[in-house]
Amino acid sequence: MTSTTEKTVTDMSVFEALESEVRSYCRSFPTIFDKARGYKLWDTQGREFIDFFAGAGALNYGHNNSRIKSKLIDYLTDDHVVHSLDMATVAKESFLKRFQDVILSPRGMDYKVMFPGPTGANTVESALKLARKVTGRQTVISFTKAFHGMTLGALAVTGNAFKRKGAGVPLHHAVSMPYDQYHENVDSLTLLERYLEDDGSGVDLPAAIILETVQGEGGINVAGSEWLKQVEQICRRWDILLIVDDVQAGCGRTGPFFSFEEAGIQPDMVCLSKSIGGYGLPFAITLIKPELDQWAPGEHNGTFRGHNLAFVAATEALSYWETDELTQDILRKGEKVRLALEEMAAKHPELQTDVRGRGLMQGISFASEGFADRVCQAAFQRGLIMETSGPDSEVAKVMPPLTIDDEGLDKGLSILEESIQAAKQSSTQ
Repeated sequence: MTSTTEKTVTDMSVFEALESEVRSYCRSFPTIFDKARGYKLWDTQGREFIDFFAGAGALNYGHNNSRIKSKLIDYLTDDHVVHSLDMATVAKESFLKRFQDVILSPRGMDYKVMFPGPTGANTVESALKLARKVTGRQTVISFTKAFHGMTLGALAVTGNAFKRKGAGVPLHHAVSMPYDQYHENVDSLTLLERYLEDDGSGVDLPAAIILETVQGEGGINVAGSEWLKQVEQICRRWDILLIVDDVQAGCGRTGPFFSFEEAGIQPDMVCLSKSIGGYGLPFAITLIKPELDQWAPGEHNGTFRGHNLAFVAATEALSYWETDELTQDILRKGEKVRLALEEMAAKHPELQTDVRGRGLMQGISFASEGFADRVCQAAFQRGLIMETSGPDSEVAKVMPPLTIDDEGLDKGLSILEESIQAAKQSSTQ
């Protein structure tokens, strides 16, 4: 195999000639990937990469997880139903029962499960629509630096200016408030309540408040448990629905299956996608308090809301959650990541770094514009796949599969440390 530190050139001409200019990740990682297993990928030249990206959080159980793959192969070999819209199938029945038994019942949670379509934006859109239908109100409150999807409703509650501009039309019926610790001199929730109390504030009583407990694309910003509890209290006081977007932070990414478990809150709706599909397969669900399930049949639908391969993969993935063993392992490895990032930050005080995150969703920010991008480029050259996040791409994001072993985690963190040094040297030349 070719060493990943050698700067060999991959022929990307087919993609440059035939694929839209909108492509992004193949620009960040300019090689043609061929195989993947666990926390590793290999390109067509045989170069090996450690994956600290995990499909933007869609591969919590790693690439080609053998347990899940076996179930998919058996399902396909036996000619079971693959496409079914929302018809009843054996695969859907198995998933619903398993999700109830393994996830909801042990946590004392009472939700109906909706299949809105296969993406994170689908689950967010369905939650926003249902909140407006149930309450009869239009406004939704979101938070600074939030990211909830690329369709129009989801973009309206997204903070990123570049992504919002792509809508091409005004984005209405949403109000953005400061996220927890957005500014040290701003008490964001007192501000929110003053807006709700004041008939002259210009903010209508909202249908819902939507939030991420850890903002992934927004820069790995973590909301504190007390702040989340206060948001819930405001929702109850004003009869506002609380929607938690757990698309990226859920499915164990921060330790517990749901990222909000530590705070002890009970959202009215929960949005799940990405790793709920188990194998990187497109899949999303919206969890709804039973009394809010006021849809008319077919009022929200989609051709691929009955993706039976994803049902199969998701059902098997839930076996990881029969005990708290995976949660404890994530928390242990998350502490390892935290200590490693803090050591890196301490070695380079001139870079004005900040270590952020929870579990295996962490990152290190850099004050210098473009520095995090250079770190990730240096990491790629050394065999590590990472992405940036934040409004200015200022955070180098550490998000490996949850199943990564200590050897892979240590090696990846070592490459990251080398890459910070390399980026620093290149910026002084």
